[in-house]
Amino acid sequence: MQSISLVNLAVAFIPVLIVIVIIWRWDMGYKSSIYAIFRMIVQLLLIGYVLTYIFGTNSYSAVITILIIMLIAASWISLGTTSLPRKTLLLNAFYSIIIGGVTVLIIMTQGVLLINPWYSPNIMIPLAGMIFANCMNGISLAAERLASELKQGKTYEEAKVVALRTSLIPITNMLLAVGIVSLPGMMTGQILSGVSPMIAVRYQIMVMCMLFGSTGISVAVFLQSVRVQFTGKNLI
Repeated sequence: MQSISLVNLAVAFIPVLIVIVIIWRWDMGYKSSIYAIFRMIVQLLLIGYVLTYIFGTNSYSAVITILIIMLIAASWISLGTTSLPRKTLLLNAFYSIIIGGVTVLIIMTQGVLLINPWYSPNIMIPLAGMIFANCMNGISLAAERLASELKQGKTYEEAKVVALRTSLIPITNMLLAVGIVSLPGMMTGQILSGVSPMIAVRYQIMVMCMLFGSTGISVAVFLQSVRVQFTGKNLI
């Protein structure tokens, strides 16, 4: 794959600057966008150094530590859309992502890819990131929708169904659009690196199954486990 120089990378920020100018001209608060972009750059640079170190050590303890940190962060961020205190639901989100996300991660790495050693950091960490991020987004959407439906007077069973359906909209749209509207990141990256398109397709099918399954399971477990917290806060 072609290496990107810093000078060429700077060109990628041209459309970003255009959007920031638009936000500024429309008086939408451009500082938050600049902060988000700056934070993105810093976070990616830091994770680049961290992953370089972890890949070099090839230690299973380091991989497990990173996965735990990712799990905690995903659980915490996923609850940003609910009016309930995050601490109230953190444990529910955490074990929901473990049941849905970690289980699917094990199935894909050990049953599909057959990686050796089982903790190969260059495979385990990127796949875990994809899975946990989608579980996080799914729980976030579900929590917001669940509270909204309950406030409208729906029963918990009715609200739960709507919340699950809402949480699956993004990944369902991805399933419908993949190969027609978009070539997803993993597939595009593999093709750019010279991998046969047919091999890249197999990997992408695995990824789509992985994301749909992990998101659906995690959200379902979360919704089943938070009935007391939501119904005990006078939301219905």
